Amino acid sequence: MPAKDIYHDNVCNALIKDGWTITDDPLVLSIGTRSVYIDLGAEKLIAAERDNQKIAVEIKSFLSSSPIRDLENAWGQFFLYARALKKREPDRCLYLAIRLSTFETIFQEEAGQLILEEPDFRLIVFDPDHEDIIQWQPQITP
Repeated sequence: MPAKDIYHDNVCNALIKDGWTITDDPLVLSIGTRSVYIDLGAEKLIAAERDNQKIAVEIKSFLSSSPIRDLENAWGQFFLYARALKKREPDRCLYLAIRLSTFETIFQEEAGQLILEEPDFRLIVFDPDHEDIIQWQPQITP
């Protein structure tokens, strides 16, 4: 099993503060004879519908010396996991969780904007110090 991201606990706490219940840590998916490990699975009760909204969250720290390499790895991993999730758990949406400082740097550059323009891409921006969710993209419906 892969090591947890440095911001793993911060994202868990931020999701819990936002009303989510962590259901899987990690969420394991089989792809043929192989397995992938998405950092978190979570769900939230939607009171009006008496139904659960389910998400999976892949956390990326973007701490290497090459932000573009981090972006490439995050992009590839996100779309591989999203496709696997669509086949195995189609009621669960995948989100990439990144720090606010990462969002304000590489994701404001043209390279980051390419990912943000993808119609199936979902993002959680979090503040690791306050353990808060700053932004959902696209906005999650309550």
